[in-house]
Amino acid sequence: MKAIPIKPDLYWVGAKDWNLRDFHGYKTQRGSTYNAFLLLDEKVVLIDTVKSYLCEEMMTRIRSVVDPAKIDMIVSNHVEMDHSGSLEAVLHLAPAAEVLTSVHGEKGLQAHFNTSGWNLRAVGNGEERSTGRKSLAFFHIPLVHWPDSMATYIPADKVLLPNDAFGQHIALGSIFDHESPLDVVMQEAAKYYANIVYPYGSQVEKALAALQGLDFNLIGPSHGIIWRRHHQLIMEKYKQWARHDHEEKAVVVYDTMWGSTETLAQAAQAAFEDQGVPVIVRSLKHSHISDVMTDVLEARYVVLGTPTLNNGMLPTLGAFMTYLKGLKPQRKTGFVFGSYGWNPQALKEVEEILRGLGWELPEPAFNVKYRPQAGDVQKLKAAVAALCRRQTNEKKGEQA
Repeated sequence: MKAIPIKPDLYWVGAKDWNLRDFHGYKTQRGSTYNAFLLLDEKVVLIDTVKSYLCEEMMTRIRSVVDPAKIDMIVSNHVEMDHSGSLEAVLHLAPAAEVLTSVHGEKGLQAHFNTSGWNLRAVGNGEERSTGRKSLAFFHIPLVHWPDSMATYIPADKVLLPNDAFGQHIALGSIFDHESPLDVVMQEAAKYYANIVYPYGSQVEKALAALQGLDFNLIGPSHGIIWRRHHQLIMEKYKQWARHDHEEKAVVVYDTMWGSTETLAQAAQAAFEDQGVPVIVRSLKHSHISDVMTDVLEARYVVLGTPTLNNGMLPTLGAFMTYLKGLKPQRKTGFVFGSYGWNPQALKEVEEILRGLGWELPEPAFNVKYRPQAGDVQKLKAAVAALCRRQTNEKKGEQA
């Protein structure tokens, strides 16, 4: 395993987590990559580390170009343990190395490790440090996605290293975007944003504004591929996602007990198709909530279905609603449907959560007692059609 050059005297020395399948309840079917970068200048600088159990892979890559004991400086852009997990091991080999982080990062590292013997220093927003022929500049990007988050910029190389911003959980044979299937990478970038960065749209907008003035042609996030050719594409996508922009498409999310709610979900699908709106249908029995959130990210319409069980929604939808509430998607149009036997309360709970998110609910919840009949199916289709027509008319009004 060797260090991979990405710019003159700048190397990728990260590690690939081929077997990772779960990240805090987020399904990572394609594994992940922990990116760390090594700058060989008059001072040797390591920017971020990797998860502790992948430390030796990182060390092997470092040793292929320099003795780790010669590391003079370590930059910790983010305290989370998938990036700081190997800090102690590096400092064991290079105990005099200066550890640079943000103000919140300093507090976070002190809370995670025994830092009493460390040469730990917080850097200010916009502060620069010389490494010899080159320099590093540090930009605080708080809550993208932790308060300590920071980006490191190398002006001489036009390189931006923004830690968790612009990342993807994916492990591929290459580390560069132009050597990878771009459609797959963009899908994973959307999933990463939808499941990790989504609640912090306003902070992302501030970070993008702060970074926009920098001259860079390469973005090295902390996870996934390095953006060497399509960095403008991912920047533009982040702008759209941070604004909570959406496309004219729908996602139907549901679970069912005896098939009644599923029948209504199929009717909703048919109604969207009749209106020319692309639609994805996700059964929570078969789809993981982290994959469903990826569908939600760019959809205008989010339609949710559940029967009533014991006075409330099914546990699968309850779990999804808790997840949804935490991620705080905005500017959506919602619609709720379901079935019940003798207590119709579940849909009220779902609508209450959606109202708390500020979603539009132009059509009342559609609830069917026991099994839906042909007339019920037609009424639900009519409600979905009215939903689409309303949005179309509002859009025309805005353009007039």
